[in-house]
Amino acid sequence: MNIGIYIYENAEVLDFSGPFEVLSTAKRLASNDWSIALIAESDQPVKARGGFWVTPDYCFDNHPLLDLLIVVGGVHTEEVKKANVIKWIANCSATTTKTVSVCTGAFLLAEAGLLDGVSVTTHWEDIADLRSGYPQLKVRENKRWVCDGKYITSGGISAGIDMSLHLLSDLSSMALAEQTAKQMEYNWNKNS
Repeated sequence: MNIGIYIYENAEVLDFSGPFEVLSTAKRLASNDWSIALIAESDQPVKARGGFWVTPDYCFDNHPLLDLLIVVGGVHTEEVKKANVIKWIANCSATTTKTVSVCTGAFLLAEAGLLDGVSVTTHWEDIADLRSGYPQLKVRENKRWVCDGKYITSGGISAGIDMSLHLLSDLSSMALAEQTAKQMEYNWNKNS
């Protein structure tokens, strides 16, 4: 399985490193053949929130076909204006079995037209903006994550870890998800 996590300037660090940690820990525990990669617009290092520099594994031009796409949150206001980013997200999602967002990554999926009529959530602070900016979405409040078909959206930061463990239970098993949470010494909130 090819898993791609989209990162960009001012992406929230735990929004991408949390899911990466969950999936890479599960890969190690299960000895599976998952490929988990960070993907950016270009192959240049990306400066995430707080000045955290990250070098992507791939860029838009050279990544493998994705089975799972995770779009993270952060300062997303410039990202939603980038036609090439929105087109790339839409094109990737056309071939994925799951497309997932953490926090304000939901705005990028919405801008790509992927969430019309879909139940979604985001960080509590951004609920009103998501609802007003994309009235065709069924925005849910007070949810750590929401699953609707192939799409899963979550609240921010730690909610993304809870959602990733839930995603892992779907991709593999509840036993592996629980083992992963234990290995991470993470108190998993299983209630969406």
